[in-house]
Amino acid sequence: LELFRKSSTNLYHKVRASLFLFVIYRFYLEKNEKVVQHGKIPFRGVKAAFERNFEKSIDIYLKEITKNGHHNSAIFSAIAESYYNLSFKYLLDQVKLSISHCNENFLLFNVKGLDDYPYSVPAELTTPDTATGLYPVGVDTSPVRLDPSHSGWSDIFFLGMDFPEGARVVNLSVNLKIHSTDEPVIPPCECYCRFTEEPVIYLISVDLKASKKISTLEELFNFGNDYLSLLKAGVVASGIVPPCFEKKNIPLKDILQKLLNKPGGIEIVTKVNNIPKGSRLAVSTTLLSTVISRLMRFSGQIKNQTGPLKEEERRIAASRAILGEWLGGSGGGWQDSGGLWPGIKLISGKLAEKGEPEFGVSRGCLLPEHNVFSRDRISKDIEDKIVNSLVLIHGGISQDAGPILEMVTEKYLLRYKKEWLARKKGIYLFDKIVDALKIGDMKNLGRLTTRDWEESIQRIIPWVNNAFTEDLINQLKKEFKKDYWGFLMLGGMSGGGMAFIVNPKIKKPFEDRADVIMQELKHLYRSSLPFIINPVVYDFELNHNGNVAYLLTGTDAKIPDMHKVSTENKTYNSSSNLLVNCPA
Repeated sequence: LELFRKSSTNLYHKVRASLFLFVIYRFYLEKNEKVVQHGKIPFRGVKAAFERNFEKSIDIYLKEITKNGHHNSAIFSAIAESYYNLSFKYLLDQVKLSISHCNENFLLFNVKGLDDYPYSVPAELTTPDTATGLYPVGVDTSPVRLDPSHSGWSDIFFLGMDFPEGARVVNLSVNLKIHSTDEPVIPPCECYCRFTEEPVIYLISVDLKASKKISTLEELFNFGNDYLSLLKAGVVASGIVPPCFEKKNIPLKDILQKLLNKPGGIEIVTKVNNIPKGSRLAVSTTLLSTVISRLMRFSGQIKNQTGPLKEEERRIAASRAILGEWLGGSGGGWQDSGGLWPGIKLISGKLAEKGEPEFGVSRGCLLPEHNVFSRDRISKDIEDKIVNSLVLIHGGISQDAGPILEMVTEKYLLRYKKEWLARKKGIYLFDKIVDALKIGDMKNLGRLTTRDWEESIQRIIPWVNNAFTEDLINQLKKEFKKDYWGFLMLGGMSGGGMAFIVNPKIKKPFEDRADVIMQELKHLYRSSLPFIINPVVYDFELNHNGNVAYLLTGTDAKIPDMHKVSTENKTYNSSSNLLVNCPA
């Protein structure tokens, strides 16, 4: 199997072989009763793995096993971990390869130096207002997505490209606000950008309360030394500092001068309105794609500084968001950029055809096809039925869905029977869910999404459920009986963004009781589960524009103040007698 892994030219065979080797060493050899349950791990192998040189660490460990006869659980555990990490490194390499082969992204990987650097900021964005002295501020805003079905996480990178027939998602772009507040219902993700006279890239995350002035390429490409990896990934994936510049001896200030056509820098500010990190609403990917679209506008790659994106611009931003996710370490799926598109849409994997960059490498394309349902297909009356029957909540729990997505990939590759049958059940239910959504049959939709939750999602990955979610479902079902129509898990796992489908006649009392029950359950499980905020109920509306940009000039050219917003957040959260001052 190791010889096959090293000799195969097919990426997907190499990934599968690596994961099979991981399973053999980790779950069979390591636990074999004839294997000594202690031993030494060569430091050189550990060092190589820490440096992400997994091929080298595997060679070192194999030498210990085959030549020196060290058969013990320690060395088996170490080599298993290297095989596991190597399989996902292969996937990252394929993401870069697929994106680099797209015509629109050619320059991201093929700019040799400053002489052929292609981007230029429009002069209007680097010229101060004569009356105020303020530079114009460009703003991009994006809705988040709700996904009634993702066919068992079928959009994550490997599944979408290896099994495009089963890669199907239906999602809704929505604006949000916290229920019972006076705030407007708005797109939650915002990115601001403007010229500054200091020759740095000044990154500010208002909700994370983090900022940094970047003055070197080394610092920009270090995605693990602060809380700003998403913003750094957005800068790189947007192309203004292309990924091919990593480790090049080019001063960042010279790149900025070439981009801006004058000495200076860029200030980039992100803000997420009332949604915490790990929300299951694809906030991270939506924000990343919003950063990318804003910087593509700023650098002249997208000509219009205001208004919605064109279809081809959405697709370029989505492909670069996939790259940015892997650079920044989140590694989600292609449906998470759904907020770039408006309304309700069916997103499907696409078989690679001759002439496309993925042809001959994978069965499917990197990017899916987006089919946005027009008002001719889903009328305003049906949209109202959807909004009036859905109760959108956040349970307050924030968890990293990355391990879930890795387990989904692993189980798909290894074709475990129970999980494979559950995936087929999700594919079977998907068409029925879409049909119910299109005609506004919310009672049937609730029944179907509940079946998807119980018969597909949880059987593929049981870890998606928790006691908080289980108790919440059971109590609400018991109280509202026949008016309770169903449960909907959003995104990678439960506990964060979730939804209930109910009889619209009882939506208001349902929202009130859900809020009370969630607060009680949070108190019960406060020491057992990772709550990051108080649970909330959201008001929402469908967004029919997708990503939209504005240009602020004159006295309006202002950026959100990080410290002011932080103080406002503390005030809001303290109103519930529990101060929450956590990264959002």
